[in-house]
Amino acid sequence: MAVRRLQVPKNRWAAVTVGLVVLAAVFAVWSGWSWYRAAHDDSAAYARARDQVLAAGEQAVQNMNTLDHADLTHGLDLWEASTTGDLHTQLVQGRADFEKQVQQAQTVTTARVLSGAVTELDDRAGRASVMIALRISVQAPQSAPAAKESRMLGELTRTPDGWKLSALGQAPMGDSAAVSPQPSAQPSAGQ
Repeated sequence: MAVRRLQVPKNRWAAVTVGLVVLAAVFAVWSGWSWYRAAHDDSAAYARARDQVLAAGEQAVQNMNTLDHADLTHGLDLWEASTTGDLHTQLVQGRADFEKQVQQAQTVTTARVLSGAVTELDDRAGRASVMIALRISVQAPQSAPAAKESRMLGELTRTPDGWKLSALGQAPMGDSAAVSPQPSAQPSAGQ
């Protein structure tokens, strides 16, 4: 028994081809529009701002908890570059006294960020809050290095140079009462 092939007229194939081309074009336009909307969505912009705040906050808190008596000028310059507002003013005004204290103690303090989170972000007002967990190591002359874990609360303010710390404080541990970060001219580095 011979099998007969079903022959479709050429114009029907042309119609199917045109239909597929039209569907592909519609899909391409829809995909492009969806991508454009997603790229310009307010929630995507907010997520980018949150990521910028977290990165700036982690770096600034790490900077403020790292200081080497042998490279004190660089370390304190980094502190000042990481801050703004009252915190910056306090650091600048108290710098000479703090330099004397650190040189006398001859400590080397290093901090490493363990984790961080943005706890508040008002992108329009240019204010944010972060909580950063650190491991801080302090090396004093003729003694073993001491390490501790610490949680810091920081407030950031957007400046023309990016997000900077405007307040920094210790986060409460355990059953401690909640405290707001306060401008502090002497974070835990070298302490």
